[in-house]
Amino acid sequence: MLLWALGVGYVISGDYFGWNFGLRPAGHVGLLVATAVMGVMYTALIFTMAELACATPVAGGPFAFARRALGPAGGFLTGIAVTLEYTIAPAVIAAGMAGYVAGWVDGSGADPAWVHAWVPPAAYAACVAINLAGAAVSLRALLVVTALAAAALVAWAVGVAIAMPDAGWSRLGAAVSEVPPATGVMAALPAAGWFFLAIEGVPMAAEETRDPIRDLPRGMIAAMASLVVLALIVLVLAPAAIDPSELAGSANPLPAALEATLGRGVLYDVVTGIGLLGLFASMLSIVYACSRQVFALARAGHLPPMLARTNRRGVPHVAIVVPACVGWAILRMVDAVTGPELPAADVVMQVAVFGALVSYVAVALSHLVLRRWAPALPRPYRTPGGVATSGLALALALLALGSGVTYGVAGTVTIAATLGVFALAAVYFVVVVRPRIAGRSVDDELAIVRAAESGD
Repeated sequence: MLLWALGVGYVISGDYFGWNFGLRPAGHVGLLVATAVMGVMYTALIFTMAELACATPVAGGPFAFARRALGPAGGFLTGIAVTLEYTIAPAVIAAGMAGYVAGWVDGSGADPAWVHAWVPPAAYAACVAINLAGAAVSLRALLVVTALAAAALVAWAVGVAIAMPDAGWSRLGAAVSEVPPATGVMAALPAAGWFFLAIEGVPMAAEETRDPIRDLPRGMIAAMASLVVLALIVLVLAPAAIDPSELAGSANPLPAALEATLGRGVLYDVVTGIGLLGLFASMLSIVYACSRQVFALARAGHLPPMLARTNRRGVPHVAIVVPACVGWAILRMVDAVTGPELPAADVVMQVAVFGALVSYVAVALSHLVLRRWAPALPRPYRTPGGVATSGLALALALLALGSGVTYGVAGTVTIAATLGVFALAAVYFVVVVRPRIAGRSVDDELAIVRAAESGD
């Protein structure tokens, strides 16, 4: 149950905000198709990661897998990809929190303009303050928050379904007969992936799991099944309750759909309030995970040593503050150059998903390489379907990586900028990292990462 809470808790914010950006290029049915594609990819991925986590039980996750299978350079670039994902994702969530607060304030007649300027930095400040105090997110507290957020989604669905006007059901029936454009489905893949992004963080708890061979696969499968059901509920009802063209750019899609059917009331306030709680829980969890990843990589010599500094309480304060500042600065910078027709959160989400997909490619390749070249590696848990499953995850991740070019100029520029980050990281590896880690074996580096992440 705790691993289920961890998996769903990381991701639950994606049901409340972000997915709706995929409606713009793909429409209702196109986004459903894109979500099915990404659901298959993530299912194959978690089966693949379960085997790798049990064979290499280091909390470094994808970095550890790629370091063993793809060498120092492959491990480094994979670690950078995960760091990029975990640095940018909280920015998207912070923008979502601003949208929910703005929708709430707007209903009271007050001007919500100040919300978008102050809520994201306030959310970041709260996350940083909690983590600096040494109070890492408790799994049992996360279980409660996740259960509340999931229950609020169910309550939202019941309310919307009961109050759905005939026009909404007619809109849903008409959408089913549509044939979505292939390019639109491709462009919607990053938004569809937001329903599942960060569930890959569950295997990072391998060292803390009492029986990882039994519990990791069960926890991840249960979390994935829950996320698929919740995604379907949201995707079927929300674009039926309110015109998809209006929902596509909404900063608070679930309350907007509820307002269109039931109006404002107690259920609207409950969904908005618990939605904010779920968004904050995901943001807090990812900020913590990002700091842990950055600190461990810095301690192992893959990032500047400054990022491995700790305060008097043993908290990696620099690894908490720097990524948070970078994420918020990127959100502000993108917001300054995009117009109202393309929300900054939409563009920033493309970066987070691109970084995640690069790490997924590395994970799938690691599975294929280790199955071929390290057959004697202990595998107490084996991926169902073996290399066929990891091959499917690899193929779909590569397909999704190309989705940005179908998203117009913004998507192309975003991919180019993200590739520029990886190019700079590659130069940094050649000039700085490789001489620093020369002579270390795979086990030496992973031992350093394990000791760093456990606080030793």
